[in-house]
Amino acid sequence: MTYKSETGKLGEDIACQYLFNKGFTIIDRNFRKPWGELDIITKRKDGVLVFVEVKTIRQSGNAAILPEENLTHSKLEKLKRTSYLFANSNKNLFDDEKGWQIDLVAITLAGGEYTINHYENI
Repeated sequence: MTYKSETGKLGEDIACQYLFNKGFTIIDRNFRKPWGELDIITKRKDGVLVFVEVKTIRQSGNAAILPEENLTHSKLEKLKRTSYLFANSNKNLFDDEKGWQIDLVAITLAGGEYTINHYENI
């Protein structure tokens, strides 16, 4: 496993625990299609299906890079396409009235600590 993939997996693990603590139910992780991947598929307490993109960076020195900056327009379009496919293939997982959304969980690792920013319905 590469350093980058280790960082990504750690970020996804942290995000899953964060979401679980917020009352979300984790349905699946790393749903892959040739054109995109969904990091975490979850459901909020109110029944809304949520596709969560996780962006994680390891902060070193005084660099002011934010994980949010790694979510490009192209990546967001792939997320939308993959989310539509999953939702349309799994209509039993959500209520049409409540629908579904895409969230971003941005994690910055610094030493043994981390910060989380959760952006809903991006």
